[in-house]
Amino acid sequence: MSEHKENSENTQKQDDSLCVQDVRYPKKDSALIKALRKHCCIPQQWVFGVISLIGLCNAYTMRVTLNLAITQMVNRTKIEKEHFDPDACPSDEIIGNITTLVDKSHAIFDWNEEVQGFILSGFYYGYGLTQILGGFLAEKYEAKWTLGIGLLTTAIFTFLTPLITRIGGSTWLFILRVLQGMGEGPTVPALMIMMSRWTPPDKRALQGALIFGGAQLGNMFGSLMGGTIMAGGRDWAYVFYFFGGFGVVWFILWSLLCYNEPNQHPFISYEELDYLNRVVKRAKVTSSSDPVPWKAMLRSPAAWALLFAGIGHDWGFYTMVSDLPKYMHDVLKFNIAKTGALTCLPFLAKWICGFMFGFTCDYGIKKGWHSVRMGRIIYTTLGSVLPATCIILASYSGCNRTVALGCFVLAMGFMGAYVSGMKVNTLDVAPNHAGSVTSFINTITTLAGIISPYLIGLMTPDSTLVQWRRAFWICFAIMVGSNVLYGFLADGKQQWWDDVRQFGYPPNWKHGPIIKEVPVEPESIKLCKKDEEETEK
Repeated sequence: MSEHKENSENTQKQDDSLCVQDVRYPKKDSALIKALRKHCCIPQQWVFGVISLIGLCNAYTMRVTLNLAITQMVNRTKIEKEHFDPDACPSDEIIGNITTLVDKSHAIFDWNEEVQGFILSGFYYGYGLTQILGGFLAEKYEAKWTLGIGLLTTAIFTFLTPLITRIGGSTWLFILRVLQGMGEGPTVPALMIMMSRWTPPDKRALQGALIFGGAQLGNMFGSLMGGTIMAGGRDWAYVFYFFGGFGVVWFILWSLLCYNEPNQHPFISYEELDYLNRVVKRAKVTSSSDPVPWKAMLRSPAAWALLFAGIGHDWGFYTMVSDLPKYMHDVLKFNIAKTGALTCLPFLAKWICGFMFGFTCDYGIKKGWHSVRMGRIIYTTLGSVLPATCIILASYSGCNRTVALGCFVLAMGFMGAYVSGMKVNTLDVAPNHAGSVTSFINTITTLAGIISPYLIGLMTPDSTLVQWRRAFWICFAIMVGSNVLYGFLADGKQQWWDDVRQFGYPPNWKHGPIIKEVPVEPESIKLCKKDEEETEK
């Protein structure tokens, strides 16, 4: 009898250890929490979406601030070479024979194009270094604080940029940019983990468009405010003070309003909590000691499809983000105020089109017009081939500013389809390991952010139209080629390695276990399933 009782207790302990991380077993609510949830009428999944949007906006303003500010930090008269460019465009600062004098008293650095490209690429060295670490910390511990503290450190470094640059010049600025990149590295992996817990499958494209639209808002806000702040020869340092402070304010909002998952949220309504627990896919049984299934992930065609598409997207996107202000200022010869204002138009187009593509993609899947896989391929293709074509057309428009700007606007608008394609495809194939998959992809695709600005700096030593055209052809080849590979390898279903306990190992798997096996009595599994069914009822 005592032996039977001991076995029962052991079985119950095993059962408890397996069910403790089941999302369907939230802690019992206190009286205060019950009152908050009863009177909460705002859907918290959209509160998370909006605050995340502002967070990405904050991240990208701090990322791209230097791209515009560097045009006012460098005194070009010190490094200008004698060369004749037959394709040179007229400047905004020269009208007829009248030259407008622009105050350059704060342009104290004499960096050439190669040095500028090297500085601009510094952010992405740090960004790539913390992708894997950020994904690991976010999955194993707290995604909320992994993301929040990372962006807070970036905000502090942004605020210190003028002081550090004036003391240490290009070397210290490069190191500071690496540190800023390290702070932002965990951002997207942590966001993907939280999205996998907060976003219903039938709203992934739309919610993804909302959240990742923050990147476009950041580029727009950064360009517009940066150009406004520096107009009239004002000190470029104010730009870094402004956006550093903005990052601190966002961190306070994030700390107070967002939580890792619905069951941790103190004032989500019972209706929304029940809905999210029913529709959002999570592993029924998990163990905190389970390793990331790297062996299976690296052998998965679906993961490599995401990687190839990510390389194409990031090369095109980083080319636009890092170098579009320079192209408009150095080639099309807009002044700094117009450069800041007009640079934001392509990102506005991407933000608006992202919502349109998100709605149509979700609607098409819901109506059965196409499968999830085909939908992701269609929108990834729209987001790669059409933008690549528009970028080339812009380079052949010469000094026709209206046509060039129109092509750049269309290019970024079509690039908004990427979110409904490969970006949310991660949540389809690996909802439980979205952070690790994203960190794997971003670690490699960050090379685009490192190579692209530096390569363009090497290819455009004189910033001529012909030199930039060659750089844009490389961008075209990478974007279109990566899309072809994605089309062959993409998948729209959850992969077996994302939840081995549910799907098991495939018949041809010969590479050993990818998780730590947990001995479970059959009766214990039945008890968990029975409790789960009762909870659903």
